[in-house]
Amino acid sequence: MKSPAKISHYVLQTNRIPEMRDWYLAVLGGEVVHEDDRLCFLTYDDEHHRIAFLNFGPLEARTDRHVGLNHVAFAFDTLDDLFDAYERLKARGIAPNWCVNHGPTTSIYYRDPDGNGVEFAVENFATLEECKDYMRGADFARNPTGVEYDPDDMIRRLRAGMQERDLKDRARLEKAAAV
Repeated sequence: MKSPAKISHYVLQTNRIPEMRDWYLAVLGGEVVHEDDRLCFLTYDDEHHRIAFLNFGPLEARTDRHVGLNHVAFAFDTLDDLFDAYERLKARGIAPNWCVNHGPTTSIYYRDPDGNGVEFAVENFATLEECKDYMRGADFARNPTGVEYDPDDMIRRLRAGMQERDLKDRARLEKAAAV
């Protein structure tokens, strides 16, 4: 069976298109490629639309107790790129709700205006095989959620010259958290 080449787009149902549009434009950049009273399509990369919002009438508020999508993740190339996004959003008053090194990724989580989860992440391993091996191992099985971190502290250490690979090392974070 041939697998899909990529995720093309996702659509969020909302009664707050203007707030959602503005939040995602602030968070991801990009542009609106179409908008009317019921639909809005955004892109920020090589896809004609990557995110869409639809409003077909009144909806109930979402809670954490509903089934469905938990979060969508966006990948950055480097830890510096991830932290640049964090600082840009922080300057706009958009704060993360969780910062965690999962092992496979160093991640920063946000909530959009409707409460949907949005993850920004950078890969922690040089190759896919290294990452898979880690995820199959005992360290990951013991704590698949990961270790929380302070992004401002990580930024200070990165800018002071600490190597990215050392900052992304989950075992190092776990030792520091245990002290």
